[in-house]
Amino acid sequence: MDFAAGFADISLWQLVVVAVVAFCANVLGGVAGYGTGALMPLVLVPIIGAAPVVPIIAISALFTNFSRAAAFHRYLDWPRVRLALIAAIPTCVLGAWGYTFLTGKGAAIAIGAMLVLSVPLRWIARKRGFRFGDAGFAAGSTLYGLLVGGTAGSGVIMLTLLLSAGLEGAAVVATDAVISIVISVIKISVFGYAGVLTPQVIAFALLIGLSAMPGAFVARILVERMPVHVHTTILDAVVLVGGLSLIAGALR
Repeated sequence: MDFAAGFADISLWQLVVVAVVAFCANVLGGVAGYGTGALMPLVLVPIIGAAPVVPIIAISALFTNFSRAAAFHRYLDWPRVRLALIAAIPTCVLGAWGYTFLTGKGAAIAIGAMLVLSVPLRWIARKRGFRFGDAGFAAGSTLYGLLVGGTAGSGVIMLTLLLSAGLEGAAVVATDAVISIVISVIKISVFGYAGVLTPQVIAFALLIGLSAMPGAFVARILVERMPVHVHTTILDAVVLVGGLSLIAGALR
């Protein structure tokens, strides 16, 4: 496969912008717990359109989440990892397969809607102080699998579930990273079977993944020095504006 062909008609400055945003998004993601899947569509969609975004992020997520898992590995909660994956993998396959049938317009609306909905979902869960037992966590993971299979930016759902199950701080980041690695492998397998892993998808995924990896180790340095709520507030604002922009653009 000619990966260089994936950058055809893409200018150098556009590639630089993608790389810089990928690094910054992984720094924010490492501090706030999510961010890469939510922010990358905002820069990718104007450059290459909406349709390839979810496969690109699925592949690049292997790099970003491996780096987060390595940076925060001491805080992993393996029982939550196993329970989440048992519940989420079957529905993730369904969600990813459904995504392959979306048009470019449909993909833009799905991505935008997920970005917009992710913010109030997080606010509500935090305000009401939800706490899930194993049954509730498994049920939520089933829904997470369906949404994360076919959208970008839906990783906030798993973060909310982990918080609601009693995990905090670095344990949430580490546990989510390992879950996301396995989910990404599932999605990539489905996308590969469906024939949507084009040279453009592979090329952009590698660019994003390699550019983002150092960001997790920068985040580890920051996580004990900067208030998390500052990063999450800024990120929520960017996600809301970006998601609404994608939906408005698709409807036009």
